[in-house]
Amino acid sequence: MKHLSTLLLLAASLTAGAQTHVLDVNTKKLGAPVQPTMYGIFFEDINYAADGGLYAEMVKNRSFEFPQHLMGWRAYGNFDVKNDGPFERNPHYVRLKYSGHSDKFTGLENEGFFGISTKKDATYRFSVWARCPEGGKSTLEVSLVDNDTMGEDQRFATVKVKVSGTEWKKYTATITSPRTEANGALRIFLAGDKATTDVEHISLFPTDTWKGRENGMRKDLAQALADMHPGVFRFPGGCIVEGTDLETRYQWKNTVGPVENRPLNENRWHYTFGYRFFPDYYQSYGLGFFEFFQLCEDFGSEALPVISCGLSCQFQNPDPTKAGVHVAIDDLEPYIQDALDLIEFANGDVNTKWGKVRADMGHPAPFNLKFLGVGNEQWDYDEQHGGFGPVFTARLKKFSDAIRKKYPNIKLIGTTGPNSEGWDFDLLQPRMKELKVDLYDEHYYRNEEWFLTHGLRYDSYDRKGPKVFAGEYACHGSNKHKWNHYYTSLLEAAHMTGIERNADIVHMATYAPLFAHVEGWQWRPDAIWYDNLRMFKSVSYYVQQLYAMNKGTNVLQLTMNKKPVAGQPGQDGLFASSVWDANTGEVIIKVVNTSDKTQPVSIQLQGMKGARTAQTITLSHSGMDDENTLDNPEKIIPRPGTCKVDAGKGASLLLDNIPALSFRLYKVKK
Repeated sequence: MKHLSTLLLLAASLTAGAQTHVLDVNTKKLGAPVQPTMYGIFFEDINYAADGGLYAEMVKNRSFEFPQHLMGWRAYGNFDVKNDGPFERNPHYVRLKYSGHSDKFTGLENEGFFGISTKKDATYRFSVWARCPEGGKSTLEVSLVDNDTMGEDQRFATVKVKVSGTEWKKYTATITSPRTEANGALRIFLAGDKATTDVEHISLFPTDTWKGRENGMRKDLAQALADMHPGVFRFPGGCIVEGTDLETRYQWKNTVGPVENRPLNENRWHYTFGYRFFPDYYQSYGLGFFEFFQLCEDFGSEALPVISCGLSCQFQNPDPTKAGVHVAIDDLEPYIQDALDLIEFANGDVNTKWGKVRADMGHPAPFNLKFLGVGNEQWDYDEQHGGFGPVFTARLKKFSDAIRKKYPNIKLIGTTGPNSEGWDFDLLQPRMKELKVDLYDEHYYRNEEWFLTHGLRYDSYDRKGPKVFAGEYACHGSNKHKWNHYYTSLLEAAHMTGIERNADIVHMATYAPLFAHVEGWQWRPDAIWYDNLRMFKSVSYYVQQLYAMNKGTNVLQLTMNKKPVAGQPGQDGLFASSVWDANTGEVIIKVVNTSDKTQPVSIQLQGMKGARTAQTITLSHSGMDDENTLDNPEKIIPRPGTCKVDAGKGASLLLDNIPALSFRLYKVKK
């Protein structure tokens, strides 16, 4: 009785001025399994996510294949741009010739992606394909330079590369930077000997890449992805899968094989937004499908490649009958074959055509691909919206028939278009069931009100249809609050309790977009921001990480007055979910308080007895518009703590005050 009195006094102190909300967690009965793929990452080359971002290449337009062949370069002296180089799909190169005077230089200078940035004492691998076409030998003076220096010499690090012979060869050298430089350049002089010299595929990488790979990823950004513990990795997009037109769609076969011979592709994001215009934004394909599969393997993620269904971007090309803009249904065979070949590339024996390509790239073992997405944000039309009929689903069926015939174990992913509701969503959702896709991909970028009022979104979904992949979502604040501020990240955490509670129907979820360069973004909010030397993780990143690292293995029923805790009337802005983790023997409870008042809660752990200590992780902050920055990367981060769990009457009892506008996670050993 004395112990019960103590609990009653504690409860009374919690409820002073506020109602205590009783959350019942049934730990005795395991619910639906939480899929290993539940929380993952989605990569699209937007915001300089690949070249200039995750892909560690520092030279812009390294093969002179931009439509303006010297974009990104300054060329001086006696030079020509030629187009009969050694790489069939990248034929352009620069010919450097003697200037005619020992004090007049011929050379090239590259500006990099928002500068060539180096760190003090770090080493960088320079490489170039070169020859002396008329014979003889030459010297290339390769320097890291600071054109804004007040000192005597713009060059702060230099190596010399000796070139000889009339055949193309790859030359490499290592440069050590004696200082940190944020906005330098790479300069190449034709020095010493007078022999004409051709240069192609000029490259500069940090030697310290992710996993030390030569054609590698930027280490800090790849590590940030690994630290998210993603269960699934969707790539390469996004709208770039579709392309503004068929010519600029993403073609996976162009992204494999020797990196020097991967052709340039126009990135549709360089011109999509006139207010964020980047005419020098192209895809080198240095980060291609082989590298994506490697990263999936590194992270322990399931790969989810997405391929074109023969429809270019329907936002920009709304007439599906327009010749040359979309592929006619009867002409889809090459696109379907691309899908089949992709599966062979990922999973085929080394004696198959595309399995051999993978093996020749250094990975004879299959990647064990299980999932394939067909199309991005495509849709059909009804009579009130064009009357064109099943533009997407008719194409999807042809893909489905061919893929299931040859690869019946591959799980096929369709789409419900670009919206979370509305005529197009309502048209597509039942058609995904008719086509018997394994999952369908939902996208929703919505404002605060939507996230606060859609906590029960998945509770009423058809349990007999395809599973759900929330492939792109983020809270886009209203009133021009479209940046990574704290409040919208909190609402994403609230929304994810509904995803977790409905793990029987939702099998995958990936926040979007993933990356953004602070000087080159087109779209925000984003999970990870960076310049050339630093990075920071947004609050949305930490929300995703907390869920991924604490997803558990089975859902546990959590209710308030026998109802899901999803911001419903009478719940005072609370959202909550719970899981059991068989690997750690823990009950994990996630509670989000979206109200501006502290909320006392009494969490009744039915099926548990006795007192213990719960580990907590709390994400809380007072400034709703605040965000992390490069200069203050840990302004808002999760904080660990503990909370007492008492031996209540018939159930362990956790009493706590959830701070206003906060996300708190509890881990209780059973």
